[in-house]
Amino acid sequence: MTVRICEVPLSSTTGDQPDDSVPVPRHGTSSVVSGGTAGAIVQAREVSGGLHFHQAPAPPGAPRGTVPRQLPADIRRFVNRTRELERLDGALLGADPAPLAVVVGTAGVGKTALALRWAYRAEAAFPDGQLYVNLRGYDPGAPVTADDALDRFLRALDVPPGEIPADLEARAALYRTRLADRRVLVVLDNATQVSQVRTLLPGSRTCRTVVTSRDRLEGLLARDSAYRMTLDVLPEDEAVRLISTLVADYRTRDDPNDIAQLAELCARLPLALCIAAERAASRPWLPLDQLIQNLRDEPGALWEALSAESGDEQDDVRTVFAWSYRAMPKETARMFRLLGLHPGPEFGVQVAAELAAVPVPEARQLLDSIVGMHMVEQIAPDRYQFHDLLRAYATDAAHHEEPLTRQYEAVTRALAWYLHTVRAAGNALRESGESPPPTALPAPASATSFGDRTSAAHWFDLEWPNLRAAIRSAEKCGLHGATWQLALASRPGIRQRGVSAADRHAVLASARDAAREDRELARRARDTERAAQAQRAEGEALVNLGSTYTHEWRMDEASAAYAEALALFHEIADPAGERMARTSLGVALALRRRFAAAAEQFEDLVAVHRREGARRKEAVALSNLAECYDALGRHDEATARARRSLALNRETGQRGPEIVSLVYLGRSLAHAGPPGSEEGTRDASALGAALREIATAVEVARSLDNKRLEGWALLDLGEIQCRAGRFEDALVSYQRATVIHTAQDMRGRLGQSLCGTGEAYLGLGRPGDAVAFHRRAVALARTGGSPWQLAVALDRLAGAVEASGEDGSAATDWWREAAEALTVYGDPEAAALRARIERRL
Repeated sequence: MTVRICEVPLSSTTGDQPDDSVPVPRHGTSSVVSGGTAGAIVQAREVSGGLHFHQAPAPPGAPRGTVPRQLPADIRRFVNRTRELERLDGALLGADPAPLAVVVGTAGVGKTALALRWAYRAEAAFPDGQLYVNLRGYDPGAPVTADDALDRFLRALDVPPGEIPADLEARAALYRTRLADRRVLVVLDNATQVSQVRTLLPGSRTCRTVVTSRDRLEGLLARDSAYRMTLDVLPEDEAVRLISTLVADYRTRDDPNDIAQLAELCARLPLALCIAAERAASRPWLPLDQLIQNLRDEPGALWEALSAESGDEQDDVRTVFAWSYRAMPKETARMFRLLGLHPGPEFGVQVAAELAAVPVPEARQLLDSIVGMHMVEQIAPDRYQFHDLLRAYATDAAHHEEPLTRQYEAVTRALAWYLHTVRAAGNALRESGESPPPTALPAPASATSFGDRTSAAHWFDLEWPNLRAAIRSAEKCGLHGATWQLALASRPGIRQRGVSAADRHAVLASARDAAREDRELARRARDTERAAQAQRAEGEALVNLGSTYTHEWRMDEASAAYAEALALFHEIADPAGERMARTSLGVALALRRRFAAAAEQFEDLVAVHRREGARRKEAVALSNLAECYDALGRHDEATARARRSLALNRETGQRGPEIVSLVYLGRSLAHAGPPGSEEGTRDASALGAALREIATAVEVARSLDNKRLEGWALLDLGEIQCRAGRFEDALVSYQRATVIHTAQDMRGRLGQSLCGTGEAYLGLGRPGDAVAFHRRAVALARTGGSPWQLAVALDRLAGAVEASGEDGSAATDWWREAAEALTVYGDPEAAALRARIERRL
């Protein structure tokens, strides 16, 4: 009897539920997918050794996809720092190069400018590209995490967003794999902690890293062989030269002594020097000594304490900021300080227009003026960012000069723009249907619309850090409705764009809590309509939270979330919500192999959807039911449900669910066979039909470039190929599945791939290779998740060890452990496997 191990999830029935129409892993490990491509597939006849299934590096000269060029624009009119540039040359490109250099120094001293100038100067040494991230360690807002930085880097290295691992270690491993044998420069700007940096260091000796920080980052020197350069303020002659260079086209008669005085007033810090020089250049008719007197008279009392840093240099920088800010025209100054209320440090022209309540063309003009004064940096067409010091200054200016009501109005205008734009992006990302318009905040005139999925996906990838910050901002402002509407409107992007598990949990928990608060406030105000809307939102957030728990095999928490959601939906008589929660509960039951109870849920859901004419939802419920019937041994009924599901999916154009239906149809055909036949002795024609259906599923997944579903379907394809005695073909299927699931960090499915590979090798008469793969499958199964998968892996390992002639006592121990693991299950397949193991014992 052949034991079926390709247990996979049941699909959802609603477009608003997480992972719409995509299997949820029954093995209980994370299925939020990850990075890499499932590259070269070898023919089984060419496989030898069989211990290392991974994608081989491309041969020299082979195309590697897009070369990342992430460096911000080079600093114009960069002067001085010649000695420092030469020291970096020697440290990173010399005869005995260090793997990384750490440039440290006070705020505004020019660390970023030096790092970027050296990066451009050394561009030829890194033909495979440059990666850059501003870690924002000193920004008033939240710093960029290693998770987020790796996500950006992997995307730049051609990893599709949906294939980026959720787990930090897996992301880092894939990142190092992608950089292996490449010559890439990595620039990590504004780091605060060693832990923030170390995860982002390439493992390759051919790569180099430059880190900038205000802290010494001692750990990088001791453990990572870093070269550290402390950047001091400019010497007087270089500071004078910088000002002279910047004003040369506008002022020609300034006294060198006056320029030296101006440099000293700026503490010889490049950031302050550039701002002061710009002001001098913009007033060529005003004597420089008068500008110097104005700077000396500036009280600088607006900004009290930026951070833990203090001292004359910081005070001088603040004074220069205030001096330049006071010189701005009224509307320009207003735009500058209101930008300090934006949730994130980077922003586009449209949201800037909303903050200031001005038309977009006027906002663009105001921003151009601020950029010209070096108070904001333009980083792309219509996109800008603050230096962390200047953002803190702008925020403080807004708090001091804008009444609280105006600050609140500006923030809510920005939040409204994000709310309505992310809703439009989510609608473009959906396969069908639209979410209702948000009600918490009025729609702004400049909210972006999207004509296709590609533009919506690009916008979501670009704005996700700001969306996350906007949700936190709405939460802090007590805007409960805006909080949950922002969070739930982000769900299509969160599901499809590889958002980290930590972010998913945080955003959905915020939605749940905000909806709960909104519901209670509405009840106190006797606003029944708003209370019902908030209660439904709380239920949806709980269902989505339950899905994240399910992917992590936190099944008790998942079931509790689904049950709470069901009660909330029932209380407000929301049948659609109840069906959403019941579907999720059915999935949770099936994940625990309680197939009879799950089948009852799906039978009822099929009837309801059929009665209401909801053919898409009926199709998905039918495929869920087919899976349950197949697991219960009701193979003919499973085949009928899968065929009906397939027909409905094709009629309604649901390609993803079509793949699921094809796999369940193939699986049930393989298990059915002639009446009275035993497991493992199926009629050859039935196996042939099963192979055709699942091969079609694989092809559809490839046509959609859906690696997640392709890898899942390949597990079933390989298993049925083994049953048909086509072990070499099975080895090819499992090899590709292994590559995909390794790249995706889907450990449960990777364990199934390895286990199937072992069975293919055993069928080829190579038990030694089979043992090696089964050992790896057992090791993965022990890391957590489903007792079922551990039991299957132990059984397969014991059988392979026995076939290889190794120590039989070890096999006995593994069978005993497998039998014990199976006691928690009562389904027919688990009972049959346990009975067979007990007979062996």
